[in-house]
Amino acid sequence: MLLTSALISGLGLGSMYGLLALGFHVTYSVSGTVNFAQGSSMMLGAVFAYTFAVTLGWPLVPAVLLALALCALYGVVVELVAVRPFARRGSNAWLMATVALGILADNTVLFTFGKEPRGFAMSWATGSFQVLGINLSVLQVAIPALGLALAAGLHLFSRRTRLGTAMLAVVQNADAARLMGVNVPLAISGAYAASTVFAGVAGIMIAPLYNVHSDMGTLFGLKAFAVAILGGMGSAWGVMLAGLIFGVTESLITAFVGSGYTQILSFALVIVALALMPNGLFGRAEVKKV
Repeated sequence: MLLTSALISGLGLGSMYGLLALGFHVTYSVSGTVNFAQGSSMMLGAVFAYTFAVTLGWPLVPAVLLALALCALYGVVVELVAVRPFARRGSNAWLMATVALGILADNTVLFTFGKEPRGFAMSWATGSFQVLGINLSVLQVAIPALGLALAAGLHLFSRRTRLGTAMLAVVQNADAARLMGVNVPLAISGAYAASTVFAGVAGIMIAPLYNVHSDMGTLFGLKAFAVAILGGMGSAWGVMLAGLIFGVTESLITAFVGSGYTQILSFALVIVALALMPNGLFGRAEVKKV
């Protein structure tokens, strides 16, 4: 029974890592850069939704939609302010710029929203049902289902639609994509908006389990980046599968070894996995032209 419970909770947790990692995948696949403010984006999704739904008393659906729209706007701001000016000059300073913007967002929320964790109960997520004698909450099923659905949608969008393939062409050859009529800056901004929406969804879904506070996304963002590397940054299914594996591994370690060893052992296993598979589970070695 303990094993089953650990597996179920691990799948839910892993789906959140996968959603955050999908944000890294989207920006990397389109622009060759990543948003190290993903953890802050997750936090903002939860804080915005809580503010609209609980503090202001709005219905949940419009509260969530507006929260995700603001997350998308935040993603565009990150790209315009912290990525584009440096990427244009061929500088990697966007690495620290996105980190700095994330810290700015965290501290802004700390001083405006407060530092005390707040519970975010959602009526639809409080129900439960039994499957094969195992009691499952609606949230435990909804989180992995939504994560897998978004991963599938992203894969289909990038491979089966004209806009998706055009966005993927940007990172391969921006000049050729521009000659084919692709608005390269808009495509990159759209990728950053999508990445922060994925993070916002993760934050909203996990808020009833972990409460809402200003630094809730810090460790999640770090783990999600490890998941993205482990799954292969260029593969949507790879990062989602890696997220599920990472989440289940964490839950099993916590259940059978103890929470004090969770971070040590889980990250040690990531190091071993990357030593054996440097390009991740589904990543491909970069082809260098000479």
